[in-house]
Amino acid sequence: MEDMKAPASAPTPGSVAEPPEPRWLTDEEQRVWRSFMEGVTLLDDHLDRQLQRDAGMPHIYYGLLVKLAEAPRRRLRMTELAMLAKITRSRLSHAIARLEKNGWVRREDCPDDKRGQFAVLTDEGYEVLRQTAPGHVEAVRQAVFDRLTPEQQKSLGEIMGIIAEGLQPAEAGADLPWLR
Repeated sequence: MEDMKAPASAPTPGSVAEPPEPRWLTDEEQRVWRSFMEGVTLLDDHLDRQLQRDAGMPHIYYGLLVKLAEAPRRRLRMTELAMLAKITRSRLSHAIARLEKNGWVRREDCPDDKRGQFAVLTDEGYEVLRQTAPGHVEAVRQAVFDRLTPEQQKSLGEIMGIIAEGLQPAEAGADLPWLR
């Protein structure tokens, strides 16, 4: 990206300083970034197609069902579910509406908060999840874990943990999906 650099010039009195030069990716960083994006895109498509074929649902819906199945009494507050799923409240509301239509989830009002709602995994939703899980875990295993050594698996987990942690600042006012 050498050809994209602007000539350096000192600001004249009264002028606004130029923004700093972007920190362009090196050729190696560009290769890693593109490989990462291609891998994530292809993996998401692979898992989405598997779940659509086997259960008629997208990957995001499967993830919501899993989070509900793991929760006490198979229920979570909608705000907590959005946070766990790392999605906007609007996207969650749309997904839950579709899952309700299928009979896999139901909403319940929160007794101590008139504005709050719970998403609850129904018995039918739990059964769909139980039947779908073996094929999904096999798709994940074949696409990811069978291709990596144990050391690579550990490194991948550490790397993704660092990236996820860095994208979830703890300070108030952070722009996180579940707060939108």
